[in-house]
Amino acid sequence: MTQTKPMRAIILFDSRTSGGSTDKLIDSIGLALAEKGAYVEKAKCKTTGDYSFVDDFDVVIMGAPIYYLVVSSQLLGALIQSNLKKYLAGKKVALFLTCGSPELMANMLYLPQLKLNLAGCPILAEKIFAPQEISEPAVIGKFVDDVVNAYEKA
Repeated sequence: MTQTKPMRAIILFDSRTSGGSTDKLIDSIGLALAEKGAYVEKAKCKTTGDYSFVDDFDVVIMGAPIYYLVVSSQLLGALIQSNLKKYLAGKKVALFLTCGSPELMANMLYLPQLKLNLAGCPILAEKIFAPQEISEPAVIGKFVDDVVNAYEKA
C-alpha cells in the first residue's frame, strides 16, 4: 500500500457455522489485507446490532453465504433493521458472497440484494466465491488486490 496511513478495514459477516468455509474465507481475506499493511477487524452481524463502531474504519467489507436463494439473514437484516445503513453512509464498501450457484445467476440475484441497501456507498470490489474458490489463495489474493487498488485510487 502506498498511502502513509494504513487502511482500516472491518469485515462484517454472517455465517451459520463457526469454523466453516465462510469463516475460513473471512480469515484468509483478513490475513491477506494485513499482509498488504491494512489494519483489519471482523465482526459478525446481528439483525438489531449497534454499528456505530463502523465510523472507525475506512473500508467495510461485507460478506455472507447464500442460503435458499437469499443472502444470509443476519447481514441482510442488519442492513434493513439496524443502524448499519446510517454508519455506512459515504463509506467505501467491498462485497463478497459464498455461493454454489453459477456466477451469472449469483451476480443477477444475490449481489443486488445487498446493493439495494448501499445507495451512496462507493463499491470498491465485489466477488462471488464458488465452493472451489473459498480456499484458493490466488482468487482470494485477487479480491484483496482489487479492494486495496480501488481504495488507493479513491
